Amino acid sequence: MLADDLRMGLDPVLFAQERLGITPDPWQERVLRWPGKRLLLNCSRQAGKSTVASVLVLHRAVFFPGSLSILVSPSLRQSSELFRKVAELLDRLRVKPKLLEENKLSFRLACGSRVLSLPASEATIRGFSGADLIIEDESSRVPDDLYRAVRPMLAVSGGKMILMSTPFGKRGHFFEEWQRGLNWERIGAKATDCPRIDPKFLEEERVSLGDWWFRQEYMCEFVETTDQVFSYEAIMGAMSAEVKPLFG
Repeated sequence: MLADDLRMGLDPVLFAQERLGITPDPWQERVLRWPGKRLLLNCSRQAGKSTVASVLVLHRAVFFPGSLSILVSPSLRQSSELFRKVAELLDRLRVKPKLLEENKLSFRLACGSRVLSLPASEATIRGFSGADLIIEDESSRVPDDLYRAVRPMLAVSGGKMILMSTPFGKRGHFFEEWQRGLNWERIGAKATDCPRIDPKFLEEERVSLGDWWFRQEYMCEFVETTDQVFSYEAIMGAMSAEVKPLFG
């Protein structure tokens, strides 16, 4: 049993397959075996990003005693939904770790590991520190000030951060990090890469939603916002480090 636990602890893909009954897609295997500190997931709707994130969170809680995983979303409803998926995976384990605390928004295992889900409130999230894993769901819709408040939680712990979302225009920290952020691993998963999404459904969505929404929701493209007067490329092209500012 100890040897089996060691295998699972070293490889989250095996944990997903043998303990949870989940067969990850190739891109999900990349996520589960990702060894770095910063990860961007630009994924289509229904591609499976919440599932793979939930597996990572549960793996961290079970095999890293005393760890703290924090789930952040634009709303409390969305945070609690992601947490619910983690709790459902916990129930799949044949040998379940002992729970010391459990409610709709968090749980704590006997090994000291905690999983917390929080809404996108910069004021309420500052009380937490020493996170081992932070997952920001629907990141393109999370306020930038919350993102800046979350990052210092990793200063001492050296923990991991995952931003996952579909695009929502060329704006915000998710877009900026995807375009030019330093030290980020980037993994994309279009709807056409997902074997569970019927191509006929996608064609219906293309016709019903229109090109602007379809390219974002299913093809993971950062397109111009509808209220934008100048294109992102035009604005960036107009900038120059050689021109002295009028003020300051």
